[in-house]
Amino acid sequence: MILETGRLILRPWQEFDAEDLYKYASHPDVGPIAGWPVHTSVENSREIIEGVLSEPETYAVVLKETGQPVGSIGLMLGKASNLGIPETEGEVGYWIGVPYWGQGLIPEAVREIMRYGFEELNLNKIWCGYFDGNLKSKRVQEKCGFQYHHTKGNVPCALEGVLRTEHITCISKEAWLLAK
Repeated sequence: MILETGRLILRPWQEFDAEDLYKYASHPDVGPIAGWPVHTSVENSREIIEGVLSEPETYAVVLKETGQPVGSIGLMLGKASNLGIPETEGEVGYWIGVPYWGQGLIPEAVREIMRYGFEELNLNKIWCGYFDGNLKSKRVQEKCGFQYHHTKGNVPCALEGVLRTEHITCISKEAWLLAK
């Protein structure tokens, strides 16, 4: 599946994206705040593409202007989410490289994923979360209409031995339709 917005193409990650992925995912301000370790090499990024980023409904966030991926977004449906949600719901996750922070690209990508999830996948609700201190991610969720639902403490993340506090937000299909 390929999705498109005014400035972005959301498409599956490809093995040849490894260098671009490494360029942004190796920055220490990107992964750890989102709960995953910095990428250590192009080969490490290639392994992440083949494993994690090859999951269904996972997309490279590609700038139309350059054709290069600068971030990632995914929709984990039902059991693929670790929130214990039914198959009629999904959880969105995202990140973008530091040079592209503050340009509204991730809210643009999230809005398209929401449209796709509600209109094409017929989801009833979409969830999202952010770890304590990740104010940029919190702001994306607010801009996109997500509402605070609950907070979970001692949540394990992909950083070995690290437990975090996660704030969970969501938006129903009805609320999304009203806000359109």
